Amino acid sequence: MTSQIYENMNFNLKEIFTVFMVLFAVIDVVGNIPIIIDLRKKAGHIQSEKAAIIAGAIMIVFLFIGNSILNLVGIDVHSFAVAGAFILFFIALEMILGITLYKQDEESSLNATVFPLAFPLIAGPGSLTTILSLKSEFYTENIIVAIVINVLVIFLVLKTSVKIERMIGQNGINITRKIFGVILLAIAVKLFTSNIKFLL
Repeated sequence: MTSQIYENMNFNLKEIFTVFMVLFAVIDVVGNIPIIIDLRKKAGHIQSEKAAIIAGAIMIVFLFIGNSILNLVGIDVHSFAVAGAFILFFIALEMILGITLYKQDEESSLNATVFPLAFPLIAGPGSLTTILSLKSEFYTENIIVAIVINVLVIFLVLKTSVKIERMIGQNGINITRKIFGVILLAIAVKLFTSNIKFLL
C-alpha cells in the first residue's frame, strides 16, 4: 500500500532543487539578516523554530487553497503565473541593482516572531505569489518538499544570523543577493514565456 502511494507520487530531484532555489531567492533570508538582527534587538528575543514553522505552514496552506481563492475572484492560474513572473522580475531587479521598489511597513517589536518575521518577511506576497505561479509548472509534492527544505534553511539562518553576518560580512550578503537576483530574473522570464502563450 505504501509503495503504491509512493509510485503515484511524482518526486523529482531537479524540480525540487529548482523550486527550492526560486523560493530561497524570493524569501532572501540571507539578505534579510540585517533586518532579522534589528528585530532581535527590538523584540529582545525571536523564536526561530516558531517563526520557521508558521512561515512554512502559511506557504503550504496557500499552496492548496490559493487556487480556490483565485477561482472565487475569477482568475485562472496562468494569469496569476504571469502576474507572479512580473513580481519576481521586480524582486530580482531590487536584488541586482540594490534599489527599493517595495517599501515594507515599519517593523513592530510586538510579537516579532509571528509579525513581521514569519509574515510578511518570510511568507510574504512575493513567496505566496511565487508558490501559486510555480504550481502551474511543477508537481505539488515537489513544491511541498522544497518548502520544507526552505523552512529548515530558514530555521538555521535565523538561529545563526549573528554568526553568518560576522562570517560573510555586509559585502558577502550583497554579493549573495546579486547572484540569486540574476537566477531569479532568468526564472521570471521562463515563467512568463511558458504561461503567456496560454493567454494569447
